[in-house]
Amino acid sequence: MFRINPRVRAFTLIEVLVSLAIFAVAAVVLGATYVNLLENYAAVSRRQEHEQELRLARAQLLGEPDRRRGEEGGTLDLPGNRTAFWRASIRETGVADLFRVGFHCEIRAPGLAAPWMREEIFMLLRPTWSDPAVRNKLRAASQQRLAQQESR
Repeated sequence: MFRINPRVRAFTLIEVLVSLAIFAVAAVVLGATYVNLLENYAAVSRRQEHEQELRLARAQLLGEPDRRRGEEGGTLDLPGNRTAFWRASIRETGVADLFRVGFHCEIRAPGLAAPWMREEIFMLLRPTWSDPAVRNKLRAASQQRLAQQESR
């Protein structure tokens, strides 16, 4: 028969199984965290890519000398067989040559169920979009307001 020495200490089977279960739970948590980190990194990378493509589409609008064509919008072929569709709503302000621009851009890619969309509003100083008669009226009104403020 086999004798057990009472002075020799060892782990029981239950203790070994509990420690393996704790290790397995820790491995699953760490694995899930790593996968989440990779997915977030990919999402940030895609967002940066979309932001760069948005800048390219916005540059087309900013380079457009004709207001009507700026409102109609356009398309821009992008790398990876993607396409950006953009349009703008352009409204005059009370200041000569200053416009309030609502810019809408959709980026479509094969394999994406829905396009990536972005809308933004900004002010743009664009003399070529102004009607000369309206510009002269707005400038005259501004000069009149300045003259009234100086006389006070």
